Amino acid sequence: MGNRVHLSVLLVLVTVLVSIFHSEQLSSHSQTLLRIQRLLNFPAVLSSWNNNTDFCSTDSTSSLTVVCYDGTITQLHIVGESRAPLLAKNFSINSFFTTLVRLPNLKVLTLVSLGIWGPLPGKIAHLSSLEIFNASSNFLYGSIPPEFSLLSHLQTLILDHNMFSGHLPEWFDSFPALTVLSLKHNLFNGSLPDSLSSLENMRILSLSHNHFYGPVPDLHRLTNLQVLELDDNGFGPRFPQLGDKLVTLVLRNNKFRSSIPDEMSSCYQLERLDISANTFVGPFQLALMSLPSITYLNISGNKLTGMLLENLSCNPGLQAVDLSSNLLTGILPKCLISNANDRTALYARNCLEETNQNQHALPFCHTEAIAVGVVPEGKKHKRVSKAVLSLGIVCGTFGGVAIIALLFFIIRRENVKRKTKNPPPTKLISENAASGYTSKLLSDARYISQTMKFGTVDLPPYRAFSLDEIVAATNNFDSACFMGEGSQGKMHRGQLKDGLLVAIRSVKVTKSFSTQDFVHYIEQIFKYRHRHLVSVLGHCIECYLDDSSVSSIFIVFEYIPNGTLKSWISDRHYKKSLTWTQRIEAAIGVAKGIQYLHTGIVPSVYSNNLKISDVLLDQNFVAKIKIYDPPLLSLMRKVGQGNPSRELKSPSTNKNVKQVDESDVYDFGVILLELILGRTIKSRNVDTLKDLLQASITADGEARRSIIDPEVRKVCLDQSLKTVMEICVRCLVKEPAERPSIEDVLWNLQFATQVQDAWVGDSQSSSDGSPISPLASIRMTFH
Repeated sequence: MGNRVHLSVLLVLVTVLVSIFHSEQLSSHSQTLLRIQRLLNFPAVLSSWNNNTDFCSTDSTSSLTVVCYDGTITQLHIVGESRAPLLAKNFSINSFFTTLVRLPNLKVLTLVSLGIWGPLPGKIAHLSSLEIFNASSNFLYGSIPPEFSLLSHLQTLILDHNMFSGHLPEWFDSFPALTVLSLKHNLFNGSLPDSLSSLENMRILSLSHNHFYGPVPDLHRLTNLQVLELDDNGFGPRFPQLGDKLVTLVLRNNKFRSSIPDEMSSCYQLERLDISANTFVGPFQLALMSLPSITYLNISGNKLTGMLLENLSCNPGLQAVDLSSNLLTGILPKCLISNANDRTALYARNCLEETNQNQHALPFCHTEAIAVGVVPEGKKHKRVSKAVLSLGIVCGTFGGVAIIALLFFIIRRENVKRKTKNPPPTKLISENAASGYTSKLLSDARYISQTMKFGTVDLPPYRAFSLDEIVAATNNFDSACFMGEGSQGKMHRGQLKDGLLVAIRSVKVTKSFSTQDFVHYIEQIFKYRHRHLVSVLGHCIECYLDDSSVSSIFIVFEYIPNGTLKSWISDRHYKKSLTWTQRIEAAIGVAKGIQYLHTGIVPSVYSNNLKISDVLLDQNFVAKIKIYDPPLLSLMRKVGQGNPSRELKSPSTNKNVKQVDESDVYDFGVILLELILGRTIKSRNVDTLKDLLQASITADGEARRSIIDPEVRKVCLDQSLKTVMEICVRCLVKEPAERPSIEDVLWNLQFATQVQDAWVGDSQSSSDGSPISPLASIRMTFH
């Protein structure tokens, strides 16, 4: 009896002690949560927390959840407001994670859109029970710390919309249970580690919008993989090896240039397939349109061949299909037309018959297919002579690709001869006819003196070209010279008789215009001749004979061979990125181009809506602005709406010069921000990234380097980087009057170049003995 009493008392004591321990533990955890609230600067989502909150009994919401088990907190889920700004400059990510690890039993940790910034600390490994970690939509940067590999129970890792950089580590096989890996919208680069091939439990792998490149590891052993998103990287060249349980596959905008494997037609669970904006070749597998689960199919912007058939079947659930910009022939399937109200179908820029969307002539697709080593199946085109086409088929069958190529050459020759013998009812405005306004412009001392003052390059004199010269330069507008087509017309590469390479834009005018209607436009573009503008070399205007109205206009530009600045910075279309010095020089070139538009011509040109894609690089990497699309766009869109000469205006000659001047400065600031970070930036993210730059300016050199493009991180002098960051932030302030003048911008960029060039020796520290930024001690007086 006595023993039973003692045992009962002992059990009561143990229960009391356990209760006290749990109470003290929960009290300690409550203090930890309140400290987290303070460190996050009291976000609105945590406004209900206070000293009296029973955290284990609070109601869960989609934004806030705390789960307790056996006296400890096991789940913490916090989602802040969308596009949350950076936390204050005194925020310490080390202090924040030091506090978090006081919750050692956390299995689920969600910290989304809270403005957290800094490198992810290795001490996160102390949360050894962690299974799900989501820190998306913050401002975390740097690489993933090696201590992360100690989280062996990890099942879900989501770090989307941050600024992580560097290569993915090889130790991903440390997570055998990993099912979700999402790293979208970061700055990761390099090739993918082979260790990803061993993650057999993986269901979702999303690496979109980074700077990865090279082949995709063999993923066919990932038999549970359902979602693979690799868009907007540099992967290639071969189609990845995959399992057959995919539901979503997105390979858009990479460097794939192989054929589509036959196995794709056996992916019966596939709902979404997007392989657009690559260079896939070979036959398009028609069976993809009838897969039992397919709802979205996009193969646009490739070199896929094949003949479409009118009676081809489509899956009834197919909601959107884009076949445009390939080399497809044949007849558009009825299934893409009959359900037009329920299905979006795009198929322009192929060689299809009888469609209401713009198509190339049949020889175009044959020629392009031969160029990539594929001879597509074809059908006789109604506009080509039957005899010639029959001969082509016979020769193609027995003579091979060489005979077909010769046949197309003969066809083109015959077309030229027919055009010569039976010219269309148009005429060319001759040199003499155009001299009424070109001579006036050439004699205008204001334009010539200002142009020379602001750095004109050595270009041939502006002149009127004959149509024969245009045709000869482009080899009769041969498809091999075709550069692209947009709402402003077609662009062809050409070579003049003297060997000068040019780019020729041709615009078909669909309404009646007299030659005088184009005087204002010609007068305006003539002035665009400067070292940092894509200069205009001349024009050719073609008219109808009957009423002298304009039928076509050709604008001849200097040819810029090195593509856009955007491609060199963010698209990674080239093996080598631009150096830090080249980036500053490019920025200086853009600034000088803007300065010329503002002060070098009369009337000045403002509000140019400049983007990084509007900047081209010549063979010496000199930056040149192209700004000629707006007038041409007006020409195309506003025909017949009043006086045409009033429609063909320069971008802006607003009387409020100061404000429009500063709008160009703001656009320049965005370009500068993209040069610093090494990626294109959406307008909605500019303010938050500007704040990140502002915070790094007051930090140390290591913090500044951690947020910039990894390609230039090790080679830029800290003083040069800081100067560029400071002028960038000033360009992006919301109040236009507080933005610097373009002369102020130029001075600071030139200073950044000088200190960078003066830096000798790779071993020199970027933080020891750095000079004071000129912005801190010099106030420019150019305003």
